[in-house]
Amino acid sequence: MQNTFLKDGSIIGFRRLIWVYMPSIMRALYKPEGVEMSVVLTFGVLFSFWILLSGHFDAMHLMLGVVCSYGVAFFSHEFLFQGIRLKTLMNQTFQVIKYLPWFLYQIVIANLDVAYRTLHPKMPIQPSILKTKTRLKTELGRVALANSITLTPGTVTIDVDEEGQYIIHAITEYDAQSFQEMEKRIKPIEG
Repeated sequence: MQNTFLKDGSIIGFRRLIWVYMPSIMRALYKPEGVEMSVVLTFGVLFSFWILLSGHFDAMHLMLGVVCSYGVAFFSHEFLFQGIRLKTLMNQTFQVIKYLPWFLYQIVIANLDVAYRTLHPKMPIQPSILKTKTRLKTELGRVALANSITLTPGTVTIDVDEEGQYIIHAITEYDAQSFQEMEKRIKPIEG
């Protein structure tokens, strides 16, 4: 067993150092609330990315990945998950999972509509610009709405200002009801 010296000259065992003193040292390092979880979440993302890019699953590469991922997570966790609580993150993830099937269905429907309008002999296209204001308050919600509109074929978000005013270009009369339906489904993602 390896021995460790303290400042007063006493010797403590390595196991005692790990099991008795390390938890109090770790608590001292993690005084701000929520920091532990942001380190764990950042570590999880980084280590998953390491495994994805590495492609090696031997002990040396995995341990190197753990050490590097934890080192980077410890010093930069506030950049990825700044002030996010686990409950909020889990709720937002659930809401995104709930939103995706509806959104993918809308993309399929819009694709069929655009294909129909493009292949139709008379090309029933009526380009229009819609100016509307959103009730979404967070940057996450506004960006999700703008991206959802742009990803839906036949519509493009031209501009979004600080007050939540959207300017949308559509190849047909894009009604406010479609915008409000998408906005209503994104609202729970805001948290």
